[in-house]
Amino acid sequence: MAISMSRTTPSALFTSPIASPIKILKIPRVFWPWQKVKLGPMSVSPMGFGTWAWGNQLLWGYQESMDTELQQIFNLAVDNGINLFDTADSYGTGKLNGQSEKLLGRFIREFEGQRQVGDNIVIATKFAAYPWRLTPNQFVNACKSSLDRLEVEQIGIGQLHWSTANYAPLQERALWDGLVAMYDKGLVRAVGVSNYGPKQLLKIHDYLKERGVPLSSAQVQFSLLSMGGDQMEIKSICDSLGIRLISYSPLGLGMLTGKYTPTCNNLPRGPRSLLFRQILPGLEPLLISLKEISEKRGKSIPQVAINWCICKGTIPIPGVKSVKQAEDNLGALGWKLRPTELDQLEYAATQSPRKMLQNVFQTR
Repeated sequence: MAISMSRTTPSALFTSPIASPIKILKIPRVFWPWQKVKLGPMSVSPMGFGTWAWGNQLLWGYQESMDTELQQIFNLAVDNGINLFDTADSYGTGKLNGQSEKLLGRFIREFEGQRQVGDNIVIATKFAAYPWRLTPNQFVNACKSSLDRLEVEQIGIGQLHWSTANYAPLQERALWDGLVAMYDKGLVRAVGVSNYGPKQLLKIHDYLKERGVPLSSAQVQFSLLSMGGDQMEIKSICDSLGIRLISYSPLGLGMLTGKYTPTCNNLPRGPRSLLFRQILPGLEPLLISLKEISEKRGKSIPQVAINWCICKGTIPIPGVKSVKQAEDNLGALGWKLRPTELDQLEYAATQSPRKMLQNVFQTR
């Protein structure tokens, strides 16, 4: 999706039109227009924002009372040049299914109604491989439903949320042909995949290429906790084929924020708690290195972890559900870790006895 706008202010001071006690801080410009990166036919910010939490009550504790602050997060991001927002048609639990797309569309309209800004907004949404989506036309209809929720005419990047190769291989062809149809009908500007492992990534790239459809992006879990053999092979394939890797969970679901330690009593509730208890005890070398580098560089621990993803040539999409998180994430831009610091972090990451569990839907 592209929205034509013109910037009126170069900075990040924004007062929301919605009354709120939340104070939005003034943040210096974090990157310049020429530092944008290519993503298919579009130019996007070096980092995007993920909206998984927008509507997810089970994992992220979403409540509709958060919507005012979420709008402020969106405004703050766009004011600072962030123009890539990742969502999915399955984001939102229970009756809130699709809530993330609805909110994102609303925030864009309400922002436009207040002011004009200079960057085109790129929406990247993902289409779930539900078992009842068995034909290409059903994926086209899924795309049209997302367009309705977002209230836009075209999506920037239409992505398959996961591959069915591991459990329903006959459905896989319908997914691929669905992407081709979306692209040919002009419903999306570019296509991508999510949670595709190395072998399936090569297969779908070749399949789409034969049909004149370029594969623009591959989204996988990628961070200092997710840099195993498969993830690095995916990165290598993307580099060689001109596919942009989008790294989700760049903060390891929060384990790389420095907020949690093996002995702390404030672990998150819900499904994340069990994962944290399994992995955090072995993360001390990495957390120590993150803290050491953050103090030397005058940055926060999350900023260092996100910057590592940027230095590896990926576009990280950290999730945000508070203005404070958004402000901190923006500080990951406009600078780069030194080669020695990258080596230090990656060595420390290899010392962890337990790694982040990869998404169960990621194929080989």
